[in-house]
Formats: sequence, structure tokens, C-alpha cells
Amino acid sequence: MRRNSNRNNPIGVFDSGLGGLTVVKELQRQLPNESIVYFGDTARVPYGIKSKESVIRFSKECVGVLLKYRVKLVIIACNTSSAHALSILKKTFPVPVIGVIQPGARKAVATTRNKRIGVIATQSTINSGAYFRQIKRLNGRIKITGTPCPLFVPLVEEGWFTKKVSAEIAREYLSPVKRSGADTVILGCTHYPLLKPLIQRVMGPKVNLVDSAQEIAREVKEMLGREEKTRTVRKKPAHVFLVSDEPEHFCKLARRFLQSDIKNVKRSRYV
Repeated sequence: MRRNSNRNNPIGVFDSGLGGLTVVKELQRQLPNESIVYFGDTARVPYGIKSKESVIRFSKECVGVLLKYRVKLVIIACNTSSAHALSILKKTFPVPVIGVIQPGARKAVATTRNKRIGVIATQSTINSGAYFRQIKRLNGRIKITGTPCPLFVPLVEEGWFTKKVSAEIAREYLSPVKRSGADTVILGCTHYPLLKPLIQRVMGPKVNLVDSAQEIAREVKEMLGREEKTRTVRKKPAHVFLVSDEPEHFCKLARRFLQSDIKNVKRSRYV
């Protein structure tokens, strides 16, 4: 991490909307003493159907918002942004920037027993090939089956976790991965952990689901400890939630992700 980072400054997290709250929840669980600033770009969600150029521009503006709060590092909670913008953001900004793809790929490679991994994500993330490249760098012998699951995001935001139509959609989307014989499946969108029970039922109990939110929180915890950048202030951490549009709607849906209410969500302009 950069020497000018202050260990007591907050961790910055951005996402195209709500999904990154699964990362926030994991950070709160694994690093309960850390303050967090979250920015959800709710005015321009979803990123998964946008061009690469637009995603890069949006991502730069999101980091600009977080830097106003003097964050000590930035987590890209959006898989699409991680796929398209990570390398550029690392070169552009003076704080460490971490994406969700590499930690998830690393965990999947370490977990698979039969060298067959499934990746479920947005169309843009699948098309980027980012997970495929990361997995192949780690182990070129692994066979990968990727499939886009575009309806999973609205299912989560509607709270349709147990409806019959959700199960039918999941079976349809996951059929190529199931046919491939994959014993490990990467949940390549931060909305998808909320559908874990449904995905597990469809894939079967022997298939391991890799939650990128859990993995990136674990990686950040290890990095902060290694670099002696863990927060030392004893008072309760302060969390800030920012959005680019509709704070009230964000508050309403955020409870599904955090299992707790959040207050005083602020609208923020891009930087």
C-alpha cells in the first residue's frame, strides 16, 4: 500500500448500485473496526450492459467521489468494472485499488477437485473474459464454463428468492454449467450471494459456490494486516453511504443486503 495512506482512514467501496453491499457486509464481519465509505452509482445502474469505454469513465468518477473522503484504499465491488477498469484505475489514482475478480478466481482454483469451474455473471463480465484469463493464469489445465444470468439482478432487487419463477430461471441459466460437470461455481456478480440457497439447490450439495464478496474481504484483511494499515482507533467505526440517485429507494432495498437498516444515505455528485 502507498506510504501516504493513513491507517485510520476509511475503506472505500464502489459499485454500480446495490450489489456491492454484499462486500460491505463481509467487510463489517471480517473487519468490524474499519470505517467504510460506500458509493452506489444508482443513476447509471446496471454497468453490465454498458460499453467498456463508459464503464471505465463511470469507474473513474466513482473513485473520485470516494477520494473526497480520504479513503486509504478502494474496492471495486462491481465485477463489470473490475473486468474493464481495474488496470486503468490502478494507474490513475494515488491509493491502492482492488477488484473482485482475482480473489474469486484464486479461491475457485484452490477449491476445485475435478479442474472444472463454472462462472455465472453479467453478460459484460462474461464477454470480457476476465475470469477466464485469471483462472488460466493460475492453472491452464482447468476447464471453464461461463454463462450470463441477466435476470438474477432484478430477482434479487425484487426479493424474489423463493418464487417458482426464480427457480425456473435458475435452472435454465445454470444448465450449461451443470452439464459441464463443474464442481466449483464462481458467483461473478455481487448480487448473486443473495441467491446462494437457490443456486445451491439447482447445482446440488456437492458443488462449491465461491462468493467473491467473502474472498475480497479476506484479501483486504490480510493486506491491511501485512502492511500494518489496520485501523487502530478504538471508537466505533463510522460508515458513510452515498448514491448518485434515489437515496430513499436505496435505503429500502439495502436491508436485503445488510440485514440491517441504514440511515442518512446521501446523494453525491460525480468528481
